[in-house]
Amino acid sequence: MSTQVSVESDVVFDVRHLRVGFDIARGHRQIVSGVSFELRAGSCIAIVGESGSGKSVTARSLVGLTGRGGRVDADRIEFAGRDIRGLTQRQWRSVRGRDIGFILQDALVSLDPLRPVGAEIAEALRLHGWNGARARAQKVEELLADVGVPAPALRARQRPDELSGGLRQRALIASAIALDPRLVIADEPTTALDVTVQAQVLELLERRKRAGTALILISHDLSVVSRLADEIIVMTGGEVVEQGPAAHILGAPSHPYTQALLDAIPGEHTRGMSLTGGRGVTLPRLAPVIEREPIVHAARLVKSFVGPDRVRRRVVDDISFDLYAGETLGIVGESGSGKSTTARLVLALDDPDSGEVVLGGEPWSGVSESRRRARRRSISVVYQDPLSSFDPRWSVERTIADSLSDVLYRTRASRRAHVRVLLDQVGLDESVLLRNPLTLSGGQRQRVAIARALAPEPSVIVLDEAVSALDVTIQAQVLDLLSDLQARLGVSYLFISHDLGVIHHMSDRVLVMKDGKRVEFGTADDIFSNPQEPYTRELLASLPRVPVPVRV
Repeated sequence: MSTQVSVESDVVFDVRHLRVGFDIARGHRQIVSGVSFELRAGSCIAIVGESGSGKSVTARSLVGLTGRGGRVDADRIEFAGRDIRGLTQRQWRSVRGRDIGFILQDALVSLDPLRPVGAEIAEALRLHGWNGARARAQKVEELLADVGVPAPALRARQRPDELSGGLRQRALIASAIALDPRLVIADEPTTALDVTVQAQVLELLERRKRAGTALILISHDLSVVSRLADEIIVMTGGEVVEQGPAAHILGAPSHPYTQALLDAIPGEHTRGMSLTGGRGVTLPRLAPVIEREPIVHAARLVKSFVGPDRVRRRVVDDISFDLYAGETLGIVGESGSGKSTTARLVLALDDPDSGEVVLGGEPWSGVSESRRRARRRSISVVYQDPLSSFDPRWSVERTIADSLSDVLYRTRASRRAHVRVLLDQVGLDESVLLRNPLTLSGGQRQRVAIARALAPEPSVIVLDEAVSALDVTIQAQVLDLLSDLQARLGVSYLFISHDLGVIHHMSDRVLVMKDGKRVEFGTADDIFSNPQEPYTRELLASLPRVPVPVRV
């Protein structure tokens, strides 16, 4: 069968009633049912849904990457006027890259870790007829420059682990567009990227669209797709629940699931409101206690590290702030801004080169660990990936019980009883007690991590990108939970995130960091409504925004 494609029609992809299933031990399981769309040159269709919705399976099945045991059926799958349902894997390899570019979410996994990114891009060119190493090297540099990679000749010689997340993602895009394909499929291309890098990636895709490339954008985030999409398909449970022009889906969604996705997006219009209880539902909230003596006092913190090039650089440079009882202090900045290192200094996991941290009115940094040990119960932490901080051999019960006080809970019965109380506080029941965290969903694992952080009854919890890896509705549930716990328990949060919408929704005051330095500090309303510094204004300008929808 010929794999040459027609260029006469501007219809690039025509899909009718796509169905995808997998053969499993107990039979056949249907994963995707009834997806249909028509995609034209220079337009973008976004497929939106959360983990398990079937959106990524849909995208992969369209380019012959369904995987082992996968079965694809459809009334029609035509690419540029040609039926591609019967392509062999060998034929697909000649189409992918040349006619269809595919961008995956995690560039560190998608790119070969053992060779420079330039060599990987050049390999794609070689496989599709680009002869001559010098010509390929020049084309690679041009591609990297086109996608906004600085010093492209240098970056082409670096391996993926030597590049930032944004540079890796841009290199992956360069590889996907190397042969100027008619269609680009981007599967969660901006997830977990800083807001300015996310904006740069979206701008790259927007430029391709203006040049006539057809785009299929896969995402769980409606605020991201709002910038590019002409049409939106909303999926859950493998089925399409709503489909139509982007302006209609975003402005007047009709299906409750779409409405829930939009309501779950945190930002300026959601401050003080529940993200999961329906529009207009307010959250209980205690006013922060601005005392003379804060719970955490950080003064002129400095921390430096020696890099791979043996040059010592300041990662945290003269950072000061106070955190008060019942308050949420947000720290926002891009990767490399020093916000997570600041968190480690507050947690006394690292000691500052200079400056000090005072916890509960007593010295916390610069003292021996033996002096700190008895006070560690007053400060807890929740990380982005709780699995990395869990012992993989332990059950949920043991994971949480390990953080309980041996003095207050001496017997196994009392410890198990209090673990049940903690699980109830975070919205889990005792059915998870004996389960391994590996068997839980991402949202459940993060609730276990929060229960563990609450176990020692701390006055402060540090949340380091604690919701950035979660689907938008799961993120909303966790944020509502944190707000409710703060109102009931009076705990203070040091909330660290690159997500400006989350920071605005949660924070009383905000510290903006860049290159280890404090750029701006003030109330959340002041920072977001009247930023004083150019860098803060740049961050806010990069934030994708969705208008508050009208309910029909």
